[in-house]
Amino acid sequence: MRTSSNPAFRNLPQGQGNGGYATFDRQGGGAMSGASAYADSRASQVEHGRAGSGERPITIDDVVMKTGLSAGTALVLGTLTAVSGLYALALPAFIVGFVVSLVLIFKPQWSGAPLVLLYSAAMGVALGGITGVFDQIYPGIALQAIVGTAGVFLGMLVVYKTGAVRVTPRFTKWLMGALIGVVVLMLFNLVMSLFGINTGLRDGGPLAIGFSLLVIGVAAFSLLLDFDQADQAIRGGAPAKFAWYIAFGLMTTLVWLYIEILRLLSYLRQD
Repeated sequence: MRTSSNPAFRNLPQGQGNGGYATFDRQGGGAMSGASAYADSRASQVEHGRAGSGERPITIDDVVMKTGLSAGTALVLGTLTAVSGLYALALPAFIVGFVVSLVLIFKPQWSGAPLVLLYSAAMGVALGGITGVFDQIYPGIALQAIVGTAGVFLGMLVVYKTGAVRVTPRFTKWLMGALIGVVVLMLFNLVMSLFGINTGLRDGGPLAIGFSLLVIGVAAFSLLLDFDQADQAIRGGAPAKFAWYIAFGLMTTLVWLYIEILRLLSYLRQD
């Protein structure tokens, strides 16, 4: 069973059967009927944490709708925060979002519209405050960052759906290694900055631009693992309620991707 670099998706219930619904996967058309698959494997579903009696399996429509609502909430509140100039809300909102994310990661059974939308709202306000400050310095950077993030998301979805890059165990191990390397470098840069040492990773120079591109690449390819984990949950017959949890997992990657794209654009706009 492949795992995701996104900690949220590691807590999704997994099964060996097929929910029988359309999925992100390009091979989803060969699935057997959802009704018969669900009826024939109800006992196994209960045993493995999949949809049980009185619960319907998750569908691609559930995932798309919940993810859209989450992203839309973040976008609307982020825009309002940036336009209103309430940039001081960024830090408390980020703290709220971080705490909620920890709750959802360690207590996935609590996932649902209230907590997931609270996370999206908090991160929307946080990103809106940060973006507002950047847009004051570099006019137009906010729209560029939003379009860039949306473009990467759609591009990676196409890459996954067409099978241009296949999510294999080998690919997963490579990406996990890259992710660990990026996190180690970020922590190293943070520690060095506390001692007044400039490592060049975040000063806007050529090395910083290259490192930012690397991070964006890792975040973008992490979306492939997120899509694959969501696809496995759908085909494995996870309960429909976990669509909110999948939406949360995708949002965490999108937040990371957006921040790094915004950072890169600021580097490129420096005189």
